[in-house]
Amino acid sequence: MGVTLPRMSNCLPNLTTVPLSHRPGALFIITISFVFFATVMFYWRTGEDTEGQLYSLPTQSRCAQFLPYLPHGTAAGPSPSPGDVFFVETSEQTNPSYLFTCSVESAARTHPETRVVVLMKGLANSNASLPNHWGFSLLSSFPNVEIQPLDLLELFSGTPLAKWYLQSEHQKEPYFLPVLSDACRIAIMWKFGGIYLDTDFIVLRNLRNLTNALGIQSQDILNGAFLSFKPKHEFMELCMKDFVENYNGWVWAHQGPHLLTRVFKKWCSISNIQNNMSCKGVCALPPEAFYPICWEDWKKLFDTISSSELQKLLKNTYAVHVWNKLSHGTRLEITSQALLAQLYSQFCPATYAKMKKDSEEQSRPVM
Repeated sequence: MGVTLPRMSNCLPNLTTVPLSHRPGALFIITISFVFFATVMFYWRTGEDTEGQLYSLPTQSRCAQFLPYLPHGTAAGPSPSPGDVFFVETSEQTNPSYLFTCSVESAARTHPETRVVVLMKGLANSNASLPNHWGFSLLSSFPNVEIQPLDLLELFSGTPLAKWYLQSEHQKEPYFLPVLSDACRIAIMWKFGGIYLDTDFIVLRNLRNLTNALGIQSQDILNGAFLSFKPKHEFMELCMKDFVENYNGWVWAHQGPHLLTRVFKKWCSISNIQNNMSCKGVCALPPEAFYPICWEDWKKLFDTISSSELQKLLKNTYAVHVWNKLSHGTRLEITSQALLAQLYSQFCPATYAKMKKDSEEQSRPVM
């Protein structure tokens, strides 16, 4: 913080060397001074711990309402999620957008003790140094962020996905890049475990108390934009097998949300997914946990909202999915009270500052 607080012990001798008749007054002063000092210390430490967060309550208590639905729960809560936080870019692009940068920044800020790994296919054949782009400079300033090449052959080796990836005809399919991303996330979860996030999330809270979990997107549909699993988990193994056995790269979401939904229904022996359900150690969290704005209502991200309404909307939310496939061409007035602008400001302030500066200099859309 760069601020040195006075030591209370330095004040005590002067207060105690007073006549006996004044002792009650001195005791009162000592008591008030101690309470003031304790209050300053409390808010100073709290300010350090909650920087960039929307609410002042500790993460564990904020998330307590979800804990009964999480696997391996105990009186002290579930064991922390193992491993790193992963982001993946399966295209050749090496010019991260504002939203991409905000996603990684928000994850780094909410997980200061966790390694945040950004895997980019476009870096696989480049030199050791990162491209000269403001996004890489910004993200590299966070000590827990690592930006690495995405080696797909290495990632898929030893998994059922290896043979699929080597079949070049798949690259001609209309949804190959999203399908490739679907393959990467389940391979990463199975091989390494940890937390996977799409690059159009803004993370509000620490996610490490979520283990073997994914989110319900809408009624009866799961989504893999967030995944948290222990390595070599059987559920992820079944996902990789289903990916190959029921492959269809010509149907949107067949290898993604529909795959996860199929496998979860078989895993739980159910025909419909209910809100807040857990079976055999895997938890499906309700839509408000990661998808408080459903994809049909994505334009609400750009609507003005009061801070109290925003707090009410996100009171049960870990991270907000921005649905970039739908929203990426929309103009965002970064200094407005739009829902998305407020999220940028609070959870990725460095990216927000860059957006604001660029907007002022160029007077152009920022999304």
